[in-house]
Amino acid sequence: MKIGRAAGVTDTGRRRLRNEDAFICEPPLFAVADGMGGARAGEVAAGLAAAALEEAGSRARGAEGVAALIVEANKRIWERSHNDPRTAGMGTTVTAALVDAASGAVAIGHVGDSRAYLLREGTLEQLTTDHSLVAELVESGVLTPEEAERHPQRSAITRALGTEPTVEVDAFTLQAEPGDVFLVCSDGLPAMISDDAVLSAIEEADRDPERAADALVAAANARGGEDNITVVLFEIVDDHTPDPSPEPKPMIEEASSPPASELPEEEAQAEAAGEPVGAEPEPSRHGAGAGGRVAALALIVTVLVVGLLVLYLAVR
Repeated sequence: MKIGRAAGVTDTGRRRLRNEDAFICEPPLFAVADGMGGARAGEVAAGLAAAALEEAGSRARGAEGVAALIVEANKRIWERSHNDPRTAGMGTTVTAALVDAASGAVAIGHVGDSRAYLLREGTLEQLTTDHSLVAELVESGVLTPEEAERHPQRSAITRALGTEPTVEVDAFTLQAEPGDVFLVCSDGLPAMISDDAVLSAIEEADRDPERAADALVAAANARGGEDNITVVLFEIVDDHTPDPSPEPKPMIEEASSPPASELPEEEAQAEAAGEPVGAEPEPSRHGAGAGGRVAALALIVTVLVVGLLVLYLAVR
């Protein structure tokens, strides 16, 4: 077995000013971090987590290895928040999948409410358990899953990176099979669409990770896009399957702590309170297109022609 196609997409959504998610899509490591902390501290926390995992991900092995990566990420975020007042109180979720292609084992490490799913033989299974208030209430029988979806505290998490000097990591290993598709996502996806809708989107995309990732983000935005939305998908294939082309596109940007002056006070207060702060335009996925270059060239040619004509008339 080996890793087949893989893709990751992150989107600000329709209600947030900034994207505080980060992700890794670099085989054999796949991860999503969802930062929090108000102002831009959440971006810093998620970026630090992603950087810590990426730095040593290729050397990690198994559940213990992925747990150690997350513990190291927690240490870095905790130290940063205590050395930089602008990031005090920041934190992030993280869910990571580490694939051992030789054995077919997939190790999952998890803190917070970002999720990992497995699609196998037409069934979508949630692999992780949310570290959240409503998840605990559902497990104890106080709430039904349907009530949890509408609960006013459904976004309150009970475990995160960077909020304490140590962290408890849920880590486990499962055996992959050819044809499996794994999904790692921030809570901005399941908060907007059901697991059935997630399954349908992946199947309708013929299990192509890139098409499925775009479809999932579009579906979440169509339902309101109330939070940042990040999805990473990868497939497990047999050894005879041709290698994918082009290569998966990683997107990890370690956030730096910006000066406080970069963010208006009212926006910082609204973000810290978790309130919507306006719609964010959909980010462009492409640079300047050929149409812009053609228009610019036409303008230059026109200016040259007019200049030559003026010169010709002058010398006559």
